[in-house]
Amino acid sequence: MQTNTDKLIATKENGIGWITFNNPARHNAVSLEMWQALTATLEAYAIDPEVRVIILKGAGEKAFVAGADISQFKEKRSSPEAVELYNSTADRAGQTLQSSPKPTIAMVRGYCIGGGTAIAVGCDIRIVSDDARFGVPAAKLGLGYRFPGIKRLADVVGPAFTAEIFFTARQFTAQEALQMNLVNRVVAGAELEKYTLDYANTIVNNAPLTIAAVKRSLIEYTRNPAERDMALCQKMVDACYASADYTEGQTAFMEKRKPAFVGR
Repeated sequence: MQTNTDKLIATKENGIGWITFNNPARHNAVSLEMWQALTATLEAYAIDPEVRVIILKGAGEKAFVAGADISQFKEKRSSPEAVELYNSTADRAGQTLQSSPKPTIAMVRGYCIGGGTAIAVGCDIRIVSDDARFGVPAAKLGLGYRFPGIKRLADVVGPAFTAEIFFTARQFTAQEALQMNLVNRVVAGAELEKYTLDYANTIVNNAPLTIAAVKRSLIEYTRNPAERDMALCQKMVDACYASADYTEGQTAFMEKRKPAFVGR
């Protein structure tokens, strides 16, 4: 599909919607236009029945995303109004990612810094190469970091590791990230794409309604308890049991074959 910039590429193949941050000259640093394109692409994939899993990756071999494109700051963040526009655009992209009804996987190679870490943490699953590096350098730049971003990271790694990441502002290795539960899997760089693709295909072949119901519950889990839509969660669970896929799953199990789920 077309986006508003060639710095973010969206492609679909075999049930997978790919999103590639395509700014390798700047280690895939994200521009305002890329944030906008990310939102639009995620919204399109959310309603596309051909897309069952979304994989985010960086172009080239050196980085997933190495933060925001600082070269734009003089132009795009030169006034309070411009800063607010930039922040609201990035916030919307992050919120759209976290609330995507489709499973999301960050395939991380190399640098995953600042906004890159935020994007990766916004995904459901993070599979990374052994040369991946994570960090949030806000304290080295004098930047304020707002509550939603801190909460999202704390939801993943806990308050103590969140404090360490922000207070030190240093880069963490893939193995350190694994120890903090910041990532799900660490694999050799040469195996990263195949491993991630195999993982995604496992999800593609599972029952879409079951996965959607689990994803909805995970989204509600991150919300304040008083705001959780438990009725919607139960409705989606009920839809699983009323579906043709539920019948297919039982039949395939009894016939000792792989089920062919269609998402209804």
